Amino acid sequence: QVQLVESGGGSVQAGGSLRLSCAFSGRSFNYYTLAWFRQAPGKERDFVAAIPWFGAYRNYAASVKGRFTISRNNANNTVSLQMNNLTQEDTADYYCAAHYRGMGRENDYTYNYWGQGTQVTVSS
Repeated sequence: QVQLVESGGGSVQAGGSLRLSCAFSGRSFNYYTLAWFRQAPGKERDFVAAIPWFGAYRNYAASVKGRFTISRNNANNTVSLQMNNLTQEDTADYYCAAHYRGMGRENDYTYNYWGQGTQVTVSS
């Protein structure tokens, strides 16, 4: 069973940066596509970014492209999300998700495993 544990959330002022991390355990990390989703209060869960188990392809939501960077470390089984130039619209709970041999799609139903989430609050 895959387990995902997020960390790195917190409060930051607009224009600041945060780096989220997700620790993966339970299966072979190298064969899993990892993604980040977020859910703001009162809103649906939205796709943020994905990094497939293969190749150099990255998939980003339009709202974060150029500001957020997803990366993975296959040596220590972690996936990270570097978030720069944060705005109040980025305030949400951020979730790490995993999909065995996934294609890095934006649909949350394609991901089999989810973390508990970490909160990000951006103030003006």
